[in-house]
Amino acid sequence: MYPWFKLLHLFFIISWFAGLFYLPRIYVNLAQVENTESAEYRRLLEMSQRLMRFMTPLGIGAALFGILIPFATGWWVYGWVHLKLTLGLLLLAYHAYCARLLHDFAARRNRRNHKWYRVFNEIPVLMMIAALYLVIFKPF
Repeated sequence: MYPWFKLLHLFFIISWFAGLFYLPRIYVNLAQVENTESAEYRRLLEMSQRLMRFMTPLGIGAALFGILIPFATGWWVYGWVHLKLTLGLLLLAYHAYCARLLHDFAARRNRRNHKWYRVFNEIPVLMMIAALYLVIFKPF
């Protein structure tokens, strides 16, 4: 079963990360729009909402198969697996926080500027690098 779980996990991870990389980029643009009643703001908000609806099941699939892999392989004994699962939980928390930010944009309550969102956008990149390091090198 491991090859199937790995295939599905990679599919969901790649797809989910596309959304995790792009959604905060849309937030950068939303934060730059001065008139929250403009057509541009509404268009970007709708794009964000559609992307969130699309990427949420992908994140669930990534988490599900990420949890199943250690069961299929017996890797629960390795520390790197626990750290990778922790990174997965942090990414789910990041996703949930993105949903909270989207709710604030929809309610016209954004309190952050576009520079903050540019930095915020880099968080999943760092987590991806860490997870890839753990999977490839299995350091402990």
